[in-house]
Amino acid sequence: MPATTREIFNPRTGQRMRFLRTAADTNGELLRIETVNPPNGVAEPMHVHPKQESRAHVVAGTLRFTVAGEERHLGPGDSITIPAGVPHHFRNDGNEDAVAIQEFRPALHSQQFFETYFDLARRGELDEQGKPSLLRAALVLPRFADEIRVVSPPWPLQRLAFALLAPVARLLLGRDASKSQQDRNTVRSP
Repeated sequence: MPATTREIFNPRTGQRMRFLRTAADTNGELLRIETVNPPNGVAEPMHVHPKQESRAHVVAGTLRFTVAGEERHLGPGDSITIPAGVPHHFRNDGNEDAVAIQEFRPALHSQQFFETYFDLARRGELDEQGKPSLLRAALVLPRFADEIRVVSPPWPLQRLAFALLAPVARLLLGRDASKSQQDRNTVRSP
């Protein structure tokens, strides 16, 4: 049984997440989230979960997934499982909120990624498409490379760019950005 249920909100996209089972609840095996996606039609970036299988089960509304170049429309009762490393994204292309139960196996640090990303949205640090600036990305995205990566440009180029930009980002974005990074690195330590 989960110790706590926590909900987060992304003011940029209107998406809400409620953590139903976390890494702490499942000894790292599973993260289960109830997501509510408003009907804004905005697709998240094409991405992969390099070391995780992801699954979505639609409870209400509709979601359109693009997985490895193929589109699939899911309505209430439909599910999809996406193997680790497979490019995908989804969007609510309907007229009402889409509610889904999403799972990530193993949990890794996906909860921390979502909390960090939604916090950036709350602080107004995402652009109109919901993406962080390149400097902010250089500080945030490498920390969650096992959990999520955008597919373009290729990961080796992203990793090189982030390594070159991170010192500049820490300098320009201030000590708080570095402290936040150190705190999250502490969470990742075994």
